[in-house]
Amino acid sequence: MATNQFFTHGNSSEQRLIQDLINEQLKMYGIDVYYMPRVFLKTDTIIKENLLNKFTDNFIIEAYLNSYSGFGNGGDMLGKFGIRVTDTLSLVISREKFEDFISPIMEANIDDYILTSRPKEGDLIYFPLNDTIYEIKFIEHETEFYQLGKLYVYELSCEPFIFEDEVLDTDIEDIDNNFVERGYNTILTLSGVGATAGAATTVANGVVQQIYLVNDGYNYTSAPTVAISSAPIGGKNATAVAIMTSYSGGDKLSVDRIVITNPGGGYTTSPQITIIGGGGSGAIATAGISSGGIGVIGLTTYGSYYSSPPTITISGPGTGLTASAEALVGAGGSITSILITNAGSGYTAYPNISFSSPGISTGNYSLNEVVTGHLSNTTAVVKEWDYDTKVLKIYRSSGRFRLGERVVGSATTITNPGIGKTGEYYIMSVDYYGDAENDYAENKQIEDEADQLLDFSEKNPFGDY
Repeated sequence: MATNQFFTHGNSSEQRLIQDLINEQLKMYGIDVYYMPRVFLKTDTIIKENLLNKFTDNFIIEAYLNSYSGFGNGGDMLGKFGIRVTDTLSLVISREKFEDFISPIMEANIDDYILTSRPKEGDLIYFPLNDTIYEIKFIEHETEFYQLGKLYVYELSCEPFIFEDEVLDTDIEDIDNNFVERGYNTILTLSGVGATAGAATTVANGVVQQIYLVNDGYNYTSAPTVAISSAPIGGKNATAVAIMTSYSGGDKLSVDRIVITNPGGGYTTSPQITIIGGGGSGAIATAGISSGGIGVIGLTTYGSYYSSPPTITISGPGTGLTASAEALVGAGGSITSILITNAGSGYTAYPNISFSSPGISTGNYSLNEVVTGHLSNTTAVVKEWDYDTKVLKIYRSSGRFRLGERVVGSATTITNPGIGKTGEYYIMSVDYYGDAENDYAENKQIEDEADQLLDFSEKNPFGDY
């Protein structure tokens, strides 16, 4: 048996009328919400777990609030992972509006979006009334059930979105500021101006002026010891160190050059240079001496925020050979030591020593811009930048940043900074725990309160065994 063909359960005109009435009701009694599709940037290759997403597109659509009397929820729960707010939101949207006005745009413009024909679990809804972003957990596509032989609406069941490492950049401030204020951030305190280092030296006769490398040796695994024969009685012994380099692209080292840490004084003949240790052999060097050469260079100020060794300028003697030196920079951007490459000759007065400036940085960072530490090569994504306080909040760090290194924005290359295009500043301090402004995971606060109740430092509060 079949249904009576002379009686229909609806025709296209009647279905059109129902859809128009629903659309009109949604316009009159609904509210505007923003629908934000989830785009997958990275997925696990084994179980297809979603590892990284972005939300950069948004679409306004009318929605009727089913739970008009208040949020549906199971209460705020305290579990082993902290406090969780379980407010739920039920919204009804027009199937026609979504399929005719949103789906075609997503299909044409969002390459990595999967299943554009209908709303999808995991996409986001921005609810302006309480300035909150919700995640779609379930979509009921058969409500109301086949009126006149057709479905007209989608019912979206939503919960507050818990931020992780998603990229959220819709260019709508009211939406994007939710992202800035939620989740765990690493906070970098930056500086645009470094302090210039300063140094002073003395002048002496019979100093080791320069050490000449005759043979660089081979098969070294570490820097060998450079021994300089003693100065005559009444003189000062010179010291030097070997600077190494790899060869043939392997892990073996040879001596690149030998630099002086203390030129000594009182030598009447060139001292003997002996290179020992380091696991290799074959390195040979000789030394020359001079009168009126510089002595040890002592740092008067260590400077700050040097991202690379500064240029050292030593004033000339007038008649003679101008001394030269190079600096070593520590992890914090300060000068750690000065190495003399040539002690010079003919100095009758203490020379002036000057260092190049660490520079002045300017520019700004933008939301979701990728920044890189130029020494550590650590990358991260910008969440918030305050130009006045020079505080940069970042997330998704690939490693650990170093104090004193430059944080360079993605619009600036590390080898060619291009100051002014984007931010480029020096790190003064790093807070890896940041301002954990997360309404859904207050573990740290709970732990702090618990520490005041139970003291494990004196004894086990639960018993001796």
